[in-house]
Amino acid sequence: MTSYVIATVKPWNLDAFTRRTPALPGTWHLVEQPDNLTVTSLNSLAPRFVFFPHWSWRVPADILERFECVCFHMTDVPYGRGGTPLQNLILRGHEATVLTALRMCDELDAGPVYLKRPLSLAGCAEDIFRRAADLVYDMIGEIIDRQPVPTPQIGEPVIFRRRTPEESELPTNATVKSLYDFIRMLDAPTYPKAFLRSGNFRLEFDHARFDGTSIEARVTVRVMTETTKS
Repeated sequence: MTSYVIATVKPWNLDAFTRRTPALPGTWHLVEQPDNLTVTSLNSLAPRFVFFPHWSWRVPADILERFECVCFHMTDVPYGRGGTPLQNLILRGHEATVLTALRMCDELDAGPVYLKRPLSLAGCAEDIFRRAADLVYDMIGEIIDRQPVPTPQIGEPVIFRRRTPEESELPTNATVKSLYDFIRMLDAPTYPKAFLRSGNFRLEFDHARFDGTSIEARVTVRVMTETTKS
C-alpha cells in the first residue's frame, strides 16, 4: 500500500488529519516535530509524497532532494511568497485568495505549482485556517489521484515579510473597518492577539463583530511584563 506523510502543526491541521485521512487511499503517517522529520525516518516510511499543510521549520535540503515534498501556501504565487500570508493579504484589502499546492525547493515558496483552489478570507483567522485545512485535503486527494506534474510559476514575485508580535498593536490611524480586519486577522490560537497598551496594562482583542459602523469585541486585560512592554 502506498505510503504518505503529513508534516503539520496547529490544532486545526491536526484535527483535519484525524478527520480526513481515513477516507483517503494509502497509509498515512503524521509528523509534528522537526526531530522526527529526517531522511532516515522518511526512508523507513518510503512515502510517495510528503505533504506540509503548515510547518514552522525550514525543511533540510537533503529531504527536499530525496522526496517529493508538497507545501500549501495561501496566496496566488508568485504573488505573496513569504511569511504570514493571511495577515498580509487582509492588510492589503484582499477578500479572497487561492490556496496553492507547490513542490518545495530550497527557495521559499518558489517551487512549481500542482494546483490552485479558491479560498475565502471571510471571518476570523481561525475560521479561515479551518477552511484552508479542509481544502488542503481536497487538494491532497486530487494530487494522489491525478499525479499532476507541477508547472513553474509565472510572473514577477511579490514577497511578503513575516510580521512580528510587536506589529499586533492596533494602529492609531485607521478606519473602523480596517480595525475590525486587524483584530480578526490575528484571532486564532497561538497567534499574538491585536492589542493596545494602557498604562501598565495590555488590552487584547478577539471575537470581533462589525455591523458596518461599529465593532464589538471581547477584551482581555493583562498586566504587562518586561517582555510585553517591549
